[in-house]
Order: sequence, then C-alpha cells, then structure tokens
Amino acid sequence: MNTFSQVGAAPQTRLQPLGPEPGRGLPKGTFLVAAGAFLLTLALLLPLYVHDRVAPLPAAASFDLRMIDQDAAYLDTATWTRVETAELEQVTRVEASAHGSDWSAWEMTVNTSASDQVIDHWSRRVIVDRETGRAVNCCGEHVNGDRAVRQAGLVLYWPPGVPEGGHSFYDAEVRSAPSVEFDENDEVAGVPVRRYTQTVDRTQVPESARDVPAALFDPGAEGTVRANRWLTAERTFWVEPVTGMVVNMAESRSETLRPQNGSGEVALLDAELTLADGQVSGYAEQARARSLLLRGLDRWAPWTLGPVGMLAILAGLVTAWRARTAQDEETPAETESEVEKAPEKVPVPEPEARRP
Repeated sequence: MNTFSQVGAAPQTRLQPLGPEPGRGLPKGTFLVAAGAFLLTLALLLPLYVHDRVAPLPAAASFDLRMIDQDAAYLDTATWTRVETAELEQVTRVEASAHGSDWSAWEMTVNTSASDQVIDHWSRRVIVDRETGRAVNCCGEHVNGDRAVRQAGLVLYWPPGVPEGGHSFYDAEVRSAPSVEFDENDEVAGVPVRRYTQTVDRTQVPESARDVPAALFDPGAEGTVRANRWLTAERTFWVEPVTGMVVNMAESRSETLRPQNGSGEVALLDAELTLADGQVSGYAEQARARSLLLRGLDRWAPWTLGPVGMLAILAGLVTAWRARTAQDEETPAETESEVEKAPEKVPVPEPEARRP
C-alpha cells in the first residue's frame, strides 16, 4: 500500500507567490524620484500657468486716486472772479467688476473741487483688458454719456513686465491717447520704478461749449458769448515695471476759455496736482509685495525647484541602482543554500507487469 500510494501521488512543487511579498516596502529611491518629479512639475507650472493667472489686473476692485494742490488758481464761474492760492482736490473714483474671463468693466468718475465747490465733474465707462491694461471698444463704453467714443491705450496701469517704450495713455477729456515717453529709471519710497511723461498739447475739450459773459474777453461788453474750454497738460507717472502698478502721479494742467467767434483768452484753471503722500507710500508697498510674488513665480521658484528636482531624481535612481546591485550579488548564495536544503527525490519503482 505504501509503495502504490507513493506511485499514484503527484510530485509536490513549491508555488512562488505573485507580486511583492506581503509587508514588503517600496523599492529604495522611489520616494526621491517621486519628490523630484513633483518639484520639476512645479518648476514648469509656476511660471507657465500660475504666473500668467496672477499677473493680470484684478477683475474686481474699488479705489480712489486723490490728487491735491495747495496753491491752485481758478475762475469761480458763480461770480466770474479769479480765486488765487486755493486748495484744489481732484478725486478719481474707480469701481471695477469682472466682465468675462479676460476683461474688467471700469466705472470711473472724476470730481474736481475747491473749498467744497465743484469745479468740474465727468464720468466714464471703459472695458479694460486685464492682461494688457488697455481699453477695449465694447459693451457700452462712454465718456460723459457719449457712446460714440472709441477709447484706446492704457487706462491706468501698465502691463506687467513689458518693455520701456511704446505706450499710449487715453485722455478721456480730449478723447485721444497721446503717447507716454520713458524718461529714466527712478525710485519711489524705496521701490525701483520707471518714470514716464505724457504731454497734451493745447487741445479744445469736446462738448465743452458754454455761454459766458462777454466782458471776460472784452471789458465793458454786454451779454454773453459762446466759449470752449481748452486744455494743456503734462503728466508724470512712476511705474513699478514688474507689476505695472502706478505708484505715484503728478499733473501740471492749464485750462482756458476761448470764444468761438472772436479773440481773447481767459484763464480757467492752473494747478500742480500730486498724489497725497499717504497714497504714494501705500501704493509703493503694494507694488513691492506684488513684485516679490511675481518674481518668485516667474524666476526664483523655477530656478530653485528645477535643479532640486533633478538632483532628487538622480539621487533616487542611484539609490535604486545600488539596491538592485546588492540584491543581485546576494541571489547566487541564496540559490545554492536552497539547493542544499532541498529534499532528495525518491525514485519511484515501475509497476510490475501482470502475469498471465
């Protein structure tokens, strides 16, 4: 029975488990390779994707630009007398809201006043391309209700990281966009900036005709005459180049009245406007913080994360190679040991032939 039971039994074989042994960890170097690949991905995404979405102008914003002159002169149109050494204030209010994914709609009002007396007021709606900072002809744009205007050029901010020259800035009062010229590199509140100037030659302000006393141009004359407002201005902008933010502004403006049919000219306004000191320091600090963020995303992070990621991948590959080499050196000894411990095969006798 024992002999026949051994003959009929199938030979026993050792089954090798499929896949890694239970409880065995990841191959050495895997974590370093994974970490390096993650860092390389960040090095590409930060400048190519994240930076391009952080750099544009915000879609929604609300702020005021307050410019003052402590020694302005203007013509009081209530009494038609000239006022000297007056404190003049010009406030530009901006209410911006998102308009699609790439544009922003700006509702702007400009109020000029002296001693609680309104000297001038006008409003404007402009669609701003958030990437270029330029006006877009679209969607109900107007200047003082005139929807036939076609605004062009920069509205307030410069595009981030653009070259020095080749810009125009839209002047809503004269309905044109004179060029702004780069002067020199400068510094405002410790922030490196570019200084630009814009000159508006003597230009008649559209839709400014009004009736004024004829005696303004011809003493002793009676009645009224129709006169237009003429503007001459020179503006200076201090722009932080990485962000395109305007951190300081100054404007020298001269306004006059000139009769439509006749000669003569009367000074209407003379002012040297500058941003209030508190605003300058505040805008400079905002530009400094935003500049650090954009430079970090565009330059520092890629040049730091990229090399570190490459080193991590190389270190992981070297670690994996060394572990594999050590494993291959140990394999022959383990095989010989297993062969020595393996049981000898018992010869199986062939069954005897049956006798007749």
